[in-house]
Amino acid sequence: MEWKGRRQSDNVEDQRGQGGAGGFGRGGPQFRFPGGTRIQRSTGGGLSGIVMLVVLFFVLKACGIDPMMVLNEGGIGGPSGGPVVSQQQPRTEARQDEMTQFVRVVLAETEDTWTKIFAKAGEDYPEPTLVLFDGQVRSACGFASAASGPFYCPGDQKVYIDLSFYDTLSREFGASGDFAQAYVIAHEVGHHVQNVVGVLPRFNRMRQSMGEAEANAMSVRVELQADCFAGIWAHDTAQKGLLERGDLEEAINAAARIGDDAIQRRTQGYVVPESFSHGTSAQRMEWFQRGLRNGDLDDCDTFAG
Repeated sequence: MEWKGRRQSDNVEDQRGQGGAGGFGRGGPQFRFPGGTRIQRSTGGGLSGIVMLVVLFFVLKACGIDPMMVLNEGGIGGPSGGPVVSQQQPRTEARQDEMTQFVRVVLAETEDTWTKIFAKAGEDYPEPTLVLFDGQVRSACGFASAASGPFYCPGDQKVYIDLSFYDTLSREFGASGDFAQAYVIAHEVGHHVQNVVGVLPRFNRMRQSMGEAEANAMSVRVELQADCFAGIWAHDTAQKGLLERGDLEEAINAAARIGDDAIQRRTQGYVVPESFSHGTSAQRMEWFQRGLRNGDLDDCDTFAG
């Protein structure tokens, strides 16, 4: 990915070296990366009616009601069963600085993509904040360690990542390359988009009346949509001419390596489909590529059918 020299986002908080500083709020559990849809909010029924999300989103705005006040009414989701990541040795200062710049550029690129998409719908895109931490961190969703992997907290609308995760992604999961790393961020930003349009708040309310297996199945749909949204960002990035040879293969390989079935085979030697929370390798590759193909939100309705 040709990222050097491009705009870097200002929406980054560097909490490294602060020993897990940050508010300990009540925003609910986080979404972790083990890991026709439009910008709208659903009015009822099942999540299969997700296309209606945008309509109510716009109606609320037209009526002078801030949709974000409605959406941030409590915690979202629960632990998503991402891969257990091992602690890594500290990077060199120069390497840390380069990775920080890379993360800022990728976040900026997601801002450009989603700002453009929201603008086409006549809306402003509320940009998320990305928090860099090392070892452990406190968010509005509670306490988390680097072993949890990157995650999105709906309670404070922030993406959290310990950059040592990238070492683990490469060494232990066999998913290397800068575009694989960018895919991780784009996936978590995808959860932010879901939060803005109301998918995550509705999922959180619905899961309270679900059994574990049913909630896991719905979680898979949520995670696959975030993969599809990451694909939309990748499509826009390709349209800008920023991709280098092998970039898309890196992202697709990463999606395959962190499928629930691949992780369970690697960690326990067998798979338990009813425990899946992010989707199989095949599903994650498929939905990323659906978003990538046309960059169209209508292709990302994982709740249909």
